[in-house]
Amino acid sequence: MTRYLTRDRAAFAAAIAAPLAAAALLLPWRSSWSNTNVALLLVVVIVAVSAIGNRVAGALAAVGAAVWFDFFFTVPYERFTISRSADLTTFILLLVVGVAVSQLAARARHLKVVTITDQNYLSQIHETATLAQSARSPDAVVEHVRDQLIEVLGLRECRFEYGVLLGHPPRIEQDGTVMTRNGRWPVDVSGLPAEEVELRTFGNGQYLGRFMMTPKADVKPSLQARLVAVTLADAAGRALGSTRSSPTESAL
Repeated sequence: MTRYLTRDRAAFAAAIAAPLAAAALLLPWRSSWSNTNVALLLVVVIVAVSAIGNRVAGALAAVGAAVWFDFFFTVPYERFTISRSADLTTFILLLVVGVAVSQLAARARHLKVVTITDQNYLSQIHETATLAQSARSPDAVVEHVRDQLIEVLGLRECRFEYGVLLGHPPRIEQDGTVMTRNGRWPVDVSGLPAEEVELRTFGNGQYLGRFMMTPKADVKPSLQARLVAVTLADAAGRALGSTRSSPTESAL
């Protein structure tokens, strides 16, 4: 392993090596331990791999654990053959339970990541709302939202245009979808379009301006991130609408 290995790559390596290593460590007790106990200990290994990896790594660990259980702990030994029905049942249960547990463990890890991300998004929205209430200048709110959009959407650049509607660039809609001249853009597959994307702001029912965003290559902001971006832009619009009776043209 090197420091450049990602967590998932490390998990794949563990999924291959850990079941074999665990089976080898348990081998000296093959004659004194029941195969059921061995299978339960191998399930622990599967859970450990799943906790640090993803669903695929967990499933791979479950398959590996079942295979090495068959090879080392079922008669005839050191062969991929099972002669006793009880061992066959244990093998099947180990495989099925191992896959199921691995998916649950991976799901728990995913939910933890989502929870942390949700907290971060909520913090950003709250921070913007607080600034909108206290800032003397709406331009400060716009600048703050601009910085947040760069972080939330993974942008290379972002600027704000006051009261300008020129051309027909791709646009993030209120429901988080991205629309181009040719229809809906598949953000989850292709990322944001490789050109400036607009996110419009409104206040008191009036169009006040738009954020013009230049995305980074290969960044695919989730629907959740895009909806947060819309919420942040709405906060900027409310700040502008509270002090402007009509939009003025300028640029950050």
